[in-house]
Amino acid sequence: MRFAILGAGFWAKVQLAAWREVGGAECIAICDPVLEKAQTLARHFGIPNVYTDPTGLLESEPVEFLDLVSPVETHAPLVSLAAARNIPVICQKPMASTLKEAEAMVALCRKTQTPFFVHENWRWQTPIREIKRILDSGVIGRPFRARIDMISGFPVFVNQPFFRELERFLLTDMGSHILDVARFLFGEASRLTSHIGKVHPDIKGEDVATVMMDMGGVTVICEMAYAENFLEREVFPQTLIFIEGTNGSLELDTDYRIRVTTSEGTHVRRTPPPRYHWADPAYDVVQSSMVSLLQNLLLALKGEGEAETTGEDNLKTVKLVFAAYDSAKKGETVKLK
Repeated sequence: MRFAILGAGFWAKVQLAAWREVGGAECIAICDPVLEKAQTLARHFGIPNVYTDPTGLLESEPVEFLDLVSPVETHAPLVSLAAARNIPVICQKPMASTLKEAEAMVALCRKTQTPFFVHENWRWQTPIREIKRILDSGVIGRPFRARIDMISGFPVFVNQPFFRELERFLLTDMGSHILDVARFLFGEASRLTSHIGKVHPDIKGEDVATVMMDMGGVTVICEMAYAENFLEREVFPQTLIFIEGTNGSLELDTDYRIRVTTSEGTHVRRTPPPRYHWADPAYDVVQSSMVSLLQNLLLALKGEGEAETTGEDNLKTVKLVFAAYDSAKKGETVKLK
């Protein structure tokens, strides 16, 4: 299937490498407002056509879908552009800058019957998929409490300085991933309580967040931080999970170790991500998950399967993110529909 990438930043390079790993899709054009960025990426991957104007691209190129790897403020107008032509679109997370905007994007694609997917790769990490498989097996009984942690001292503002200027940072960036993992594991939330804070004095948004949810009778606590403090165990970019059940416990620890404890004892094994030559070894667990995600989306684009991370589904995650901001602002629990 022929497609175009809109956006030529850091993540677009990884995205294109993952598409080549999947096979079955060919990028025929790259569009970015900065022509030099598009040209550099096109040369690296041998892509023949570059544009600075997405409308011009769509008028000239026979694309079968669009892959948006552009800033969040561009998502709504670009999805609208695709929907007007009924061209399937994959949108980078976070879907939109506001809940109202996200709802409008999903409604538009529903009205025009335009396939709309969100590039939510976190749930596709190898160890997280294995946690889901074990949880569904029932070996630890009925889960009643869980903790999902992404707490890091990693200097994220060095690599991505624009994060300092975001009025809403951690919950929209990492929260979009972690709250989606909670949904993937436990279903939908009925109520939510959130606390957020700021440790860095020179940033606009929050860099610490704790969200507690009732998800079908399971109390789920999501802890996130980019406080850049000193930690004995730096796990970035790994997500740690601990689940308590009526018959035992299930844990995803550092180095991809999964620990299952029941009356029969404790069983431990590693579930590392696959290694791809184009991926940064330090980011294997994140970057390799893109291959599995794109395989799922490509099957859906071909009409050969169902996508997990549709716009309709991801809208439920977006609602959790903004409910978390609402809860933190009001200092109270938010009930969810």
